[in-house]
Amino acid sequence: MASLRIISAISIFLDYSYRITYNLFGVIYLERRIARVNIGAAGGTAVKGAKTCKVTLPNSWLDNMCIGAGRRDVELAFDGNQIVISRYMAGAEFVAHKLEQGHEVRRLRYYDRDVLCTTIYADFSDKTLTAENHVGDPVKTAFGNNALPGWEDLLRFLENRCIPRGRDGLREYLETIGVSDYDPLEIISKTAGRMAEDNQWMEMEAIK
Repeated sequence: MASLRIISAISIFLDYSYRITYNLFGVIYLERRIARVNIGAAGGTAVKGAKTCKVTLPNSWLDNMCIGAGRRDVELAFDGNQIVISRYMAGAEFVAHKLEQGHEVRRLRYYDRDVLCTTIYADFSDKTLTAENHVGDPVKTAFGNNALPGWEDLLRFLENRCIPRGRDGLREYLETIGVSDYDPLEIISKTAGRMAEDNQWMEMEAIK
């Protein structure tokens, strides 16, 4: 049953692929193609019964997505029914792409003392982000072992660097630091996300 679900999911993706084309009347349509998923036994140190699932993608599609021998990283997204493949964009490319769309982008740098651990590029317009870790210890990074954090992960991370919402004397604390409401971004702009329990802190800046 699991194998059948994988086949169905990937087929749906290929029917609604990344490539978008315009006809003479300016109408957008998606180039569609049916492919077969190759399923085989996994080798190496994989557990008994493990399988690998592979599908061949058209070269022309990958060329349009600027994916090739020198650049192979892609991001996979699965919503329970379909798989979407997109080119993975990190750091500078993510920022350039978002700024071209006129979005509000901020950079957050997360430190342990004077060591830069994680750089987060966050698009506050469409609620997307990418993160780059600069140290190998996941305990020191913003999102641990999560290589593809989402917006909810960012919100949880920011709130974890703030005084708890239910802390006694919260209103007096906010007034002291000059913040009117419990807004993690505003709080961190005043406190740099410093906590008594560790030596980590962060800085934020808008990118234009």
